[in-house]
Amino acid sequence: MVKKYLWALALSSVVLVACGKKEEPVAVVAPTGAASAPAPALKSTEEKVLNIYNWPDYVPAGLIAAFEKESGIKVNYDTFETNEALQAKLVAGNTGYDIVVPGTVFAKTQIEGGLLQPLDKSRIPNLANLDPALMGTMVKADPDNKHLVPWAWGFTTVGINRTKVEKALAGMPMPDNAWDLVFDPKYTAKLKSCGLALLDSPTEIIPAALHYIGKDAYSGDPADYQAAGALLAKIRKDVRLFSATMIDDLATGRACVVVGWSGDINMAATRAKDNGSKDVIESLLPSTGALIFIDAMAITKDAKHPQNAHAFIDFYLRAENAALMSNEMSYPTGNKAAVDKVKPEIAGNKTIFVESAYFAKMVSPNSFSNPAREAMANAYTSFKQGK
Repeated sequence: MVKKYLWALALSSVVLVACGKKEEPVAVVAPTGAASAPAPALKSTEEKVLNIYNWPDYVPAGLIAAFEKESGIKVNYDTFETNEALQAKLVAGNTGYDIVVPGTVFAKTQIEGGLLQPLDKSRIPNLANLDPALMGTMVKADPDNKHLVPWAWGFTTVGINRTKVEKALAGMPMPDNAWDLVFDPKYTAKLKSCGLALLDSPTEIIPAALHYIGKDAYSGDPADYQAAGALLAKIRKDVRLFSATMIDDLATGRACVVVGWSGDINMAATRAKDNGSKDVIESLLPSTGALIFIDAMAITKDAKHPQNAHAFIDFYLRAENAALMSNEMSYPTGNKAAVDKVKPEIAGNKTIFVESAYFAKMVSPNSFSNPAREAMANAYTSFKQGK
């Protein structure tokens, strides 16, 4: 089990990024103990409906059903594939959703644009369960923690099917820096035979490429994005998939090496094993560091059921429920009260609960400027189109 002081130290090094992940039906542990006590009932005049918009493969099994049973509130749960898709929905307005789960880098501009409403913290007593170190990092996106509550966090990194990768490399040794596997043509030319897949998101791939060439991963200089595009152009012919289904792509063998989210890669390993595969799937820790993200719950400005939204947020923040994010979904939780409830085999996995020494190498992103966003979109479009 990770010691609490190491957990706090690790979280204090976390900074903001974006990311990503659907619901699959397991029983949620009944709440016990003071840290998990249900909130006192507050009078609500709303219809018993809650509309949630979240990433795919990103909610513990049975969590939604348990909330519905306890509260009598019917949850409509939809998913989006990228932060860009969520951003477009929010900007267009009249989303129809009460809770959304943006990455914190995107959330900053959403807050500044008035797209998210402040929380009524009196309705969320279980906010006390959250780790102050994590909440301290989130003020860079959300001053005074007025709008955002962490759903989960993790990092963008390289994942491999080691069995297939070693066969494709045919005796070539694995590189010291795992990023070489996806950005160095010497490796990608060999690995294209078993499948190179990249997350289909400019805000994941371009920052990783910038980091690889020694630039600020969240640079404000448009010229840096041209340099990232030049790097990516060299590997374009070797890319098999721009993936929105990374877990299945890796678990079923459509890809042997990926740029993906740490939790998804670990879930792919579990899924492959459950399906009888003997291949070894791993989430790697690049020697130059991975890119951290935090995804956070927020209530939309036009939410029609804000009281129900507060009730769900408080329900999720019970220690037992928050621990399910780690135990079922292979993502670390930002809920300090939940840490002791995480399974030892999960808490001991260094690609889920990364050791504090590795955090010093991890990328601490900032928000994108408007010129940077435009340059990034242009670089990614040209890369994807092979121009």
